[in-house]
Amino acid sequence: MLKIQRKSNGRVVFTLSGRIGADDIDELCRLLELDGANTLIALDLKDVTLVDRDAVKFLADCEAGSIKLENCPPYVREWIGRESGKRGGKKNNERSRG
Repeated sequence: MLKIQRKSNGRVVFTLSGRIGADDIDELCRLLELDGANTLIALDLKDVTLVDRDAVKFLADCEAGSIKLENCPPYVREWIGRESGKRGGKKNNERSRG
């Protein structure tokens, strides 16, 4: 189960807790859209315990779209790097190994 808290102080930070699954992505997209394109947004992943592949793809897309991922667990960061490498070609794949 995913818990989402929103804080705003010059930028918007969504603190995510628990598991992020494919069924949570639509709700997260809706929340991100509500804040608009001109808002600085971050996702704080400190209390995330588990993600699935769809969630990792979503997080990679968020980061590519200039949403900052804060306190990203190492296994999620590594997985995002691998997923980005598959889509971005050899250059991104090499970067994720280093």
